[in-house]
Amino acid sequence: MGSSMRIGELSRQTGVSERLLRYYEEQGLLHPRRRPSGYRDYADSDVHTVRRIRTLLSAGLGTSVIAEVLPCFADKGDLLAPTCSELVVGLGKERDRISTSIDELVSARTILDAILGAADVADVADVADVAGTDSGDYDDPTSECPTTDAPAEPALR
Repeated sequence: MGSSMRIGELSRQTGVSERLLRYYEEQGLLHPRRRPSGYRDYADSDVHTVRRIRTLLSAGLGTSVIAEVLPCFADKGDLLAPTCSELVVGLGKERDRISTSIDELVSARTILDAILGAADVADVADVADVAGTDSGDYDDPTSECPTTDAPAEPALR
């Protein structure tokens, strides 16, 4: 039967909180056995499974996708390697989706840089004085502008 561990030990070995481990179980990513007392019993292999889950989450995959594809991965040194050929195609599409999102974010940042570049530094300093804050503290673009009576309009998408 191999050794088993409780949730606290799995948490210590993986650096993942007990709460998150329970969430992974709810999402069908982990399948611990239950003791008669109701405690979860994790296998040594669950340490590797949690590491795979964390890697796939870091790669931008959601838990529902991970639940489907997790069995199609093997450890290859420090990397995960897909073992199903159709998974490679799907991961390529996911990479393309992420690349598109990055491109859109870079474009949005460029537009904001242009808008900020068009601001008169003296006017920005005056607005900060009126608001009682420094100009770097504005993080709500929909809040009322201190120099007008009308709220700022949010950007349209």
